[in-house]
Amino acid sequence: MTASEIAASFFEYACIAVAAVIALYVLLLALLTTSIFQSHVVYLHAIQMTWFKDLNVPETFGFRRNQVTPFCIKTPDNEELYAWHILPPELYRKNEASLIAEPDGFVPDIKSRLAFKLLKDDPEARLVLHIHGAGGTVASGYRVPNYRALSAGNPNKIHVLTFDYRGFGKSTGSPSENGLTVDALAVVDWAMNVAGIPPSRILIFAQSMGTAVSIAISKHLALQESPVIFAGTVLVAPFVDVATLVSTYRIAGTIPIMGPIATIPFLFKYLQRFIRDKWLSKDSIAQYIRANEFNEKKYRLAIIHAEDDYDIPWHHSQLLFWHAVNASIPTGITYEELEEKRVDTMADLGAAGSVMEWKTNHGVIREEILKTGLHDVIMGYPVVSMAVMRFFEAADPSFTS
Repeated sequence: MTASEIAASFFEYACIAVAAVIALYVLLLALLTTSIFQSHVVYLHAIQMTWFKDLNVPETFGFRRNQVTPFCIKTPDNEELYAWHILPPELYRKNEASLIAEPDGFVPDIKSRLAFKLLKDDPEARLVLHIHGAGGTVASGYRVPNYRALSAGNPNKIHVLTFDYRGFGKSTGSPSENGLTVDALAVVDWAMNVAGIPPSRILIFAQSMGTAVSIAISKHLALQESPVIFAGTVLVAPFVDVATLVSTYRIAGTIPIMGPIATIPFLFKYLQRFIRDKWLSKDSIAQYIRANEFNEKKYRLAIIHAEDDYDIPWHHSQLLFWHAVNASIPTGITYEELEEKRVDTMADLGAAGSVMEWKTNHGVIREEILKTGLHDVIMGYPVVSMAVMRFFEAADPSFTS
């Protein structure tokens, strides 16, 4: 075979390979317009990531016997949400003998257990409602270290309640934007009306996809005739909305799914029509802030992100922070004006990142951008423990470590 024939053959195979890649990409785009495929891509609920371990045996994930109580919370539309109530370590140590004496595993009636009584009967107890991201279960990845970080500020008093959305793990049903919102509201209802914890002693912690859920329920509760406002809300690695997220999302931080289409505005806008679950966090957070300012309710919001987050780029947090700040000012503020104010108000922490805090007569909006932390590792960092304690102490100065 001559050199020209080899070159021609190579060119032919290269063309076939390029055509195959383009065909697969077009097929992917077509599948993304279907609700079922889209649901799996957005929520990743079919991916368990618990390495064949039994969620009803939390000890296999590093907990002590009966430090975690697995149970279910029922939603108004009759789905069952699998949940964990996690005792803070020092409180567990003080009651270890009694807790060990109880049966372990899944509990049909959590109200019969000592762990529940330690939460409900303690007027000083605090509860963090943990709303996790897409994929996995309550025990997946960096979520277990995250629970420890949430309680670290006061290991005597800070309990954690985490749950799997419908369609995730052992929970029944299939995920959707409305469904996940109903789920989170059912968990809030359980915390306030079953466990008897008032909103002033509850903090919402959310990460990634969970931030959209937490913003949605916070807005919903703030707009009620009798608004419900928590001690604080901590958002880690949030995004402004699904459309913006898919335009920037990269598989493994390198391969853009919608990047090529996002460069063609009219085509990208057309494909947005097929997005079922939009999760408009930028709009919801603005409504949440405006409602609290109008009702003169004290609110506390922290947005935390790492610059090396390759799943959700950190500029999402900058945009969300601006939407929140803009909503807190009757006359508004442009993104550029807010950036100018950073020069005087932002605290540069060097290798630890930066902090900017916006205060009004009624609320605090805090943005913390870390240099490192990736998308999930950051959840176990001290910045999380400090954010939790900062808001609990702000809500009640007598609550200290």
